[in-house]
Amino acid sequence: MTAGNPGAPDAETLALAHALFDAAREGNTALLAGYLAAGAPAAMTNAAGDSLLMLAAYHGHVDTVRLILAHGGDANTANDRGQTPLAGAVFKGYPDVVRVLVDAGADPDAGTPSARAAAQMFERQDILALLG
Repeated sequence: MTAGNPGAPDAETLALAHALFDAAREGNTALLAGYLAAGAPAAMTNAAGDSLLMLAAYHGHVDTVRLILAHGGDANTANDRGQTPLAGAVFKGYPDVVRVLVDAGADPDAGTPSARAAAQMFERQDILALLG
């Protein structure tokens, strides 16, 4: 912790958090696996409310999504704009990620816009079929 603000994380902690968010965004499953196994919180979020799971899903990294879910990531956690990981995967068109999230209990009708609404908007019949 810093002396000026006792509740603020120090530079080393911030650097680690940025590295973990980058790993989720880039699909660096091996790096994330080590930190999650060591106790890093799978539910951590950045300043925009994006979770590790949101970043991995939005960027189409199915193995990273599976890893984060296995360590307790919540498939229904929305970011500060009300977007869920499932809606992000639908928006970007990643059916493999959609399937994993749905299997993990992601709600296709949660968030703004919902995953179902995004699939309808982009006429993704293949993804709509996965949403049930």
